[in-house]
Parts: sequence; structure tokens; C-alpha cells
Amino acid sequence: MFTNTLNNNNMKTIKNIVATASILTSILFVGCSDDDSFTSQPIDSQTEIDFSGTYTQQDQMGRPAINTVFVSSGNKDAFNTTTPSAMGASFQSAFQTKLLALNAGYTTNLLGLDAPTFTSVLATDVLNVSTTAPTTFYDGTNVLTGRALGDDVIDVELILIFGGPMAADNPGLTSDNVGSNDKAFLTSFPYLASPW
Repeated sequence: MFTNTLNNNNMKTIKNIVATASILTSILFVGCSDDDSFTSQPIDSQTEIDFSGTYTQQDQMGRPAINTVFVSSGNKDAFNTTTPSAMGASFQSAFQTKLLALNAGYTTNLLGLDAPTFTSVLATDVLNVSTTAPTTFYDGTNVLTGRALGDDVIDVELILIFGGPMAADNPGLTSDNVGSNDKAFLTSFPYLASPW
């Protein structure tokens, strides 16, 4: 019996060594590059782009995280294929239920919107753009007038959900505590940094 236990322990040790060696080998061969270079090819104004074919709407993400948080898993397909003009009527009630489950003390938010009005805005998953105000998700004065690349969208959404009318309620819930990107934006098109 002692010999059998020793053999089982040896087998477990060998399996662990093989698994560890496999993982280390994968890391060595797959390793990440820190090459930040990114080149884009401009589209010549004379180049014809083929838009023929059948296109279907697959995902709604006008406002990041809203679909993820407010739409239940059983309704994702319906939400993603609903035209924006019909979204409010179709999903406002469910969004309000979710909002009040997340923040039972919700009264109004920084925009002065009560729960039914705010969830009507959220349920219509589009990105609003103002032609007369700065383009920003929130800059301290302007709210939801567009979205600049560097806007902290998640913090703004958390403030609108949890921050109350003065954006001061629930301070532990009004930020994801991510202050900036891990890589700087590019200074020319496409502006987004290359992925790691």
C-alpha cells in the first residue's frame, strides 16, 4: 500500500510538472509585444467601397455598459434588434425596475431626471449630439451632448445612477477609479492607441 501511494503521489507530481511546463512554454511562444506602432492606410477619395450585401443589427451600445447592466440576459436579442425609436416604450419599465434595484434611494440625478424620465433616456440607447454645446459626455457643465474620446463614460453613468441631484450621494459608487487609459491616444486618425 505504501508503494501504491508513492506511485500516485509521483504521478500527481509529474502531471503538475507537465502542466506547468506547458503553460510556461505557451507564454514563451505567444508572448506579448510592446510594439506601439500603428499605421493606417488612408482611403483614397477615388476608391470605391463596396457596401452591397445584407446587414443586420447585432448589438446596441450607444452608451457603454447600459445594455450590459440594464438589459436582462433573456432580453438581449430583443433589445439589440429594436430600433431606437421603439426602445423607450419597450424597455423603460424594465430599466426603471433595474435602476431602483441598484439604487433604492434614487430620487433624481444630476440632470434633474426622476426615475421614469431617466430610464426613458437610458432605454433609448443612442448617443446624443448637440450642435450648440461642446461634445462631451459630461464636462462639469454640459451633460450628454456627445462623447469625446477621452470622456470617462463609466464614471458619468455611475454619477447619474448613484450620485443624486448634486452628484454627491453614494461617493463609493460614483467612480470605477480608473483615471486614464494605460496608453495615450494617438494624435492623428484613428486616434485610438493600438491594442496591447
